[in-house]
Amino acid sequence: MGIGRLCNLFGKSRQAYYDRNYFNEEKRKDEIVALELVVGIRRELPGLGGHKLHWLMRQPLKTHGIKLGRDKLFKLLRQHNLLIKKRKIVPKTTDSMHWLKKYPNLFKEFVISQSEEVWVSDITYICVGNDFNYLFLITDAHSHKIVGYCLYSLLTKEGALLALDMALKTRTKFLPGMIHHSDRGIQYCSFDYVRNLKDNGIEISMTENGDPYENAMAERINGILKMNLVCINYLKHIMRLL
Repeated sequence: MGIGRLCNLFGKSRQAYYDRNYFNEEKRKDEIVALELVVGIRRELPGLGGHKLHWLMRQPLKTHGIKLGRDKLFKLLRQHNLLIKKRKIVPKTTDSMHWLKKYPNLFKEFVISQSEEVWVSDITYICVGNDFNYLFLITDAHSHKIVGYCLYSLLTKEGALLALDMALKTRTKFLPGMIHHSDRGIQYCSFDYVRNLKDNGIEISMTENGDPYENAMAERINGILKMNLVCINYLKHIMRLL
């Protein structure tokens, strides 16, 4: 039986049949382009989630004249088993199992009313080439402004001290009872770091139970900064290739 007779049986025209085939073929081509972009991005950023992936792909897809919403992207990733599973192994940035003095949590019940009352500190890792570097950050808890930072190749107190030195140079108010809050990592408990804080009249506060929620602000800012920095740099890279 010919195509024309089959189309008549289902109440469709021959042109509708060919239009549908053309649409399906174009859809497959668009999906292939999208999957190639996904594989290319994941090669550089293997742990990148779907939302950030969609953000990175918007401009390249637009350049190719392809419209792909976030929900359709997730469906495509699911069909091809490309959804990211939760990572189980990450570089460790906190070593609280040491003999150095640990300080109580002064930030738990503290109500912030202005900048330079509380600084929160944390360390995160950033992929640089085939290795990890460590980003030491100090953030003002009121303004959320990063007042000190250092990208260091080693997870030692030197990176923390360099970030602290930068933060101290930004001070303008010198408020009594200012608090520096961090986890119980050995970098923040080191003799040099503690002495630097005390010499500058800053009270020391630390998490008590190793719970990341006790230093949630620093953890969140570090995560946002790290991921957005990587995404922006990679977007500039792929735009140069288009």
